[in-house]
This record gives sequence, structure tokens and C-alpha cells, in this order.
Amino acid sequence: MQAATIPTPLRTDYASILRTYSTEEAAAVLKVRPQTLRAAVCRDGHYFGVRPQKARNRFLMWNAAAVDALLNGEVA
Repeated sequence: MQAATIPTPLRTDYASILRTYSTEEAAAVLKVRPQTLRAAVCRDGHYFGVRPQKARNRFLMWNAAAVDALLNGEVA
């Protein structure tokens, strides 16, 4: 008996995968103050499950897809 392979869609939209928000942009989208995001990361390491990446200049980069999912009420 052969194992069935399930075809998966190929993600070619790399621009949406790599898109990030700055802390100020993410705060504006989520309608909170930027310090709210910074404080949550300092305290818990995430903001409602969304973990930012630290850029080389020490600023936080927020994954835009995760922030948009949080805005739509989905689990990040």
C-alpha cells in the first residue's frame, strides 16, 4: 500500500510573507499606543501571541500577517 501524498499550494507571494510593520505602524493598525506594544514585549515577550523580531538597529519588526490576523480576531 502506497502512502498518499497531499498536494500543497505553493506560496509564491513572498512580498506578503516578508512584510513587516514598525512598532508605530503596528500600534496604529491595532489602535493602541506604541508603548503598549513595547511594554507587553518587555513584560511577556509577545503582544497577544505576536512576537516581534529585533532588527540590527535594535528596533522591533512586527510580522504584518500576524498583526493583521490579530486585528481580524484570529489566533496568532
